[in-house]
Amino acid sequence: MSRLLRPLSVLLAVACGLVPLESRAAAPPLSALTVTGPERLIFSATRDACDGADVPDAPSRAFRDASGAIAMFGLHYRNRALRGPDLDSLKLDCRVVLDSGGKSDPALYDDRSWITATWTEDGAKVAALIHHEFQANEHEGRCRSKVYMECWYNTILAAASRDGGASFAPTKPPAVVAGAPFRQEEEQGRHRGFFNPSNIVGDGRWRTFMASTTGWDRPGSDQPAGVCLFRSDDPADPTRWRAWTGTGFTAAFPDPYRKAVKLPDTCRPVGPFPGPVGALVRQRGTGAWIAVFMAAKGGAFSESGFYWTTSRDLMTWDVPRLLMAGATLYDDPCKAGPRLIAYPSLIDPEAKGRNFDDVGERALLTYATLRVEGCTITSDRDLVRRPVAIKVWP
Repeated sequence: MSRLLRPLSVLLAVACGLVPLESRAAAPPLSALTVTGPERLIFSATRDACDGADVPDAPSRAFRDASGAIAMFGLHYRNRALRGPDLDSLKLDCRVVLDSGGKSDPALYDDRSWITATWTEDGAKVAALIHHEFQANEHEGRCRSKVYMECWYNTILAAASRDGGASFAPTKPPAVVAGAPFRQEEEQGRHRGFFNPSNIVGDGRWRTFMASTTGWDRPGSDQPAGVCLFRSDDPADPTRWRAWTGTGFTAAFPDPYRKAVKLPDTCRPVGPFPGPVGALVRQRGTGAWIAVFMAAKGGAFSESGFYWTTSRDLMTWDVPRLLMAGATLYDDPCKAGPRLIAYPSLIDPEAKGRNFDDVGERALLTYATLRVEGCTITSDRDLVRRPVAIKVWP
């Protein structure tokens, strides 16, 4: 995932039509987030890994299982969990809960898979969203180019666990939650599809997540690039997810290998996001939604780093504000210095929900740091956290 994220910053900032911050600076903020303490190490790839696949490579997602213990995901495509009785005691469990097959047939959706969102009602049955990459450049004859980003074909899939997250199994046939309405050989030469879902959040009967799309051109059905909002009343049933179209949650994005689509549905992007949303949480007491994400300096963003924005309804978001400065994966590693930051998430140890989708007046900004050598982003990565104070005005 780290390879795909940096080039998307420019694409999505332009495609989303972000309004410069200067033109909206007079609007009062809905919230204030402030980092209040130093970094604390959670996981070190050089110290704690079971093998070379264990590097922080996605935003952290956590839930409480049926026993009350915590499982946290956010590593690489050989998926393992950090587990412990609380957030202060997480250790890597070397059991692989979901592996990646590296298969060369894109219709199988078993090339590279990351667990990027989870949801459980009881701590035993867990639904997961999978960021799946078909890396066509790695498979002979599948792409006219050998450049990763020119061959990248990405889909959000579903998987499920019946043992509290000790193992996950993809459905058969694969359950496509969101994918491009064409097969991977089409529109090569650029990255394509849906990718990097946020965590899933609860709101009454509904469960919601955000996901980025590169967009596509189809006569009568053009999809803008940006961040789309998905909703379902049952995450355990992958077919029930629908995206916001601007008038309702009615857009579906089925598997193009199993269902011909003459006029694909489209979603209307929401928010001032230059790329994927790292985390989405609801603040207890006020009901306001807070999203955190990373951005590079330029355009609407005065500095590189982590930003937050707030919404009352998930549709309209206020001006993004800087939470923590630092070179990110969207920056040029040749000029960024010895360390990058990436994959921000907000997790409140006192969350009322089993899925850590709510926060109070404090939370933990959880993120990855990545060591850079020359122009190379290495696998020497740490998962760290910093305390954050949260204030939302009613």
